[in-house]
Amino acid sequence: MLDADELARAAAFVRPEDHAVYIRAHAVVRRLLGGYLDVHPGRVRLVREPCPGCGDGHGRPAVAGSPLHYSLSRSGRVMLVGVASSPVGVDIEEIPAADTAETVLAALHPRERSELRAVAPVARPAAFARCWARKEAYLKGMGTGLAEHPSRTYVGAAPFPARLPRWTLTDVRVPGGYRAACAVQSAVGAE
Repeated sequence: MLDADELARAAAFVRPEDHAVYIRAHAVVRRLLGGYLDVHPGRVRLVREPCPGCGDGHGRPAVAGSPLHYSLSRSGRVMLVGVASSPVGVDIEEIPAADTAETVLAALHPRERSELRAVAPVARPAAFARCWARKEAYLKGMGTGLAEHPSRTYVGAAPFPARLPRWTLTDVRVPGGYRAACAVQSAVGAE
């Protein structure tokens, strides 16, 4: 049911388990979208919208000719899919080792760095994963991904996400050892 581009991307993975996870994740996305659209999953035509930064075709994934928007994220053996009637971004992150969280901390917004430094060191990796999942979900929803530097936009590292103009940012409950978030664009003019 996958298209030629998806099969080519899957074939590029070196590790067999990465290949298998990619195939399964994209099959799930196609089944979900096919169910929403009442078409065979293999007939769902996935495209990329223009990048908001440069206009090339590597922006947010989309369903051609459909009002549906979707986002997919994988981490380890877990995946998260978001489907909405407006732009959506999801991200799931495995809680990193303490040294990894400390290294990447410098890439965050200054307020997020400050919030994370106020967290007890033992809890900091989980708080970092929560913040990073929020950030990636929002940037995926925007269509920029990490082409926008992570320090630019404040999403918050506190227990509740920041309020963002025209977006609803929500933490998603996922299995232990992971943190996840979803960002959905609000109706134009809504806050």
